[in-house]
Amino acid sequence: MADIQGSYDELFTAVPSTLAGFVADGDVGGAVAVFVDGKPVVDVWAGSADAGRTRAWERDTIVNVYSVTKTMTALCALVLIDRGRLDPDAPVARYWPEFAAAGKRHVLVRHLLSHTAGLPDWEGPVEELYDWPAATARLAGQAPQWEPGTAAGYHSLTQGFLVGEVLRRITGRTVGEFFAAEVAGPLGADFHLGLGPEHDGRVALTVPPPGRDEDYTAGAANRDAAPAAPTTATALRVRDGNGLAWRRAQIPAASGYGNARSVALVQSLLACGGTVGGVRVLSPEGCERARELQFEGEDRVLGMPARYGLGYGLFGDALGWGGWGGALVWIDPAERLALAYVTNQMRDPATDNRGIELVMAAQDGLTGLRAT
Repeated sequence: MADIQGSYDELFTAVPSTLAGFVADGDVGGAVAVFVDGKPVVDVWAGSADAGRTRAWERDTIVNVYSVTKTMTALCALVLIDRGRLDPDAPVARYWPEFAAAGKRHVLVRHLLSHTAGLPDWEGPVEELYDWPAATARLAGQAPQWEPGTAAGYHSLTQGFLVGEVLRRITGRTVGEFFAAEVAGPLGADFHLGLGPEHDGRVALTVPPPGRDEDYTAGAANRDAAPAAPTTATALRVRDGNGLAWRRAQIPAASGYGNARSVALVQSLLACGGTVGGVRVLSPEGCERARELQFEGEDRVLGMPARYGLGYGLFGDALGWGGWGGALVWIDPAERLALAYVTNQMRDPATDNRGIELVMAAQDGLTGLRAT
């Protein structure tokens, strides 16, 4: 088995053992953290931070978690809702007047958060993702593909710009700035939207699935991007996600960088009624809003059943989301548990069960914890 670094409660031994198995089976590297009651019971990492396996994965290694970033952006929106500054039932155009163009006057804020706004595809060049004014102007001028609120289609890249521009219009700050000041800073969480050059040395670049190269693209089967052809949507490649421009930009649906510890710490807020380590970020009512069912049915983009709350996927009594390549955050408020898995190793999405295997391993630990 691979060498595991970090610490863990003996009741949760199955979690680091599962991570070690991933690396032993060929994964380059990864990390997993489990928090219960806002405190870590697992904080481990293993493997390498580079494809050549010349650099060990360290305690402070960070990685692009792709669409797990959506849960951070959603949390920022929930904070503003909690403070009475954002109304989920308001038209988006109340905050962003230009958005009313092309038949979008009746798109509500909650539609943006639940993938029901009808704007799932990024139709511009990849390079425009790095230009906030250009990206948001493009989306403001787009017509919805369906009557907003009547159907869902995963807004893989567009959701972050849509929600993020509303937040910017309200606060005068970018999502990254707001998140750093109001969430990550108070909690001491090492998670970043818009990564500065001082962090470059500890980034683990994404490694394509075995047999693929950096031209490997996100697709509907990945559960994290726009559909395959025919479509006008731009395909995101691994080389794009590994580029400096991507790292520096704020793409609040997909360009967040952190480690398992920081993701689990932040999302423990929703597991623990809005307060972690004595720091209150949300009210208990604000946390419950995340689980208010907005849509249940077939997702037009993913081609599979989905249940969406306000910014989070709903899975029974749990909530969370996954990212292209394997990252996962899983929140179980009943158990006051948050689990996060991050990795630099992509796998074929059709056979990638790493996240659910870790959730099941953590359940073993909970069973033991309840018995003590």
